[in-house]
Amino acid sequence: MKFTSWRALGILMTVLPVAAWAANPALAGRWRLDPKRSTALDGWTAWDLVVSLDGTKISLGHDMAWRATKFFATNAVDTAQPTQAKDFFRVEQRHMALYAVRGAMTPVKAEWLDGERTLRIEAAVPVESSQGTGPMRIYQELRLIEGDRELLLIELHSTRGKPCLYRFTKVTGEK
Repeated sequence: MKFTSWRALGILMTVLPVAAWAANPALAGRWRLDPKRSTALDGWTAWDLVVSLDGTKISLGHDMAWRATKFFATNAVDTAQPTQAKDFFRVEQRHMALYAVRGAMTPVKAEWLDGERTLRIEAAVPVESSQGTGPMRIYQELRLIEGDRELLLIELHSTRGKPCLYRFTKVTGEK
């Protein structure tokens, strides 16, 4: 009996750390911005967030539009280890006078919170402005709400005094 208990404990201790990094499958898919319930999207008229999961790796695709202009960028994160991202996409980068430093890499950390209901991402994007260069710290939380049919993205920037709140609804039955 003791052998069985020790064996069960060993299996549990092996499986739990891996499960802690596992992605919540409800986050995967296409999410459409609800502009009436979100912070203004200066410089854009539409935004779909396309989320793909592969173990601890998460791909956040930003499918953006402004009239006839279409743009797609992806930020890849890993909840198992910090990463370096080239061209880390920022929603407001189109209209702010803060430009990514050419060729610079962005350190990115991601982790699950609240029983894999919230994905937290922290990035320090090297930017140039009229005052010089420096890191712009970005803190994001992607929270599943309303029975996994809604997603709330809370974004804090070291360059802004107020958070940006973006509400998305899950897209079903189309692209």
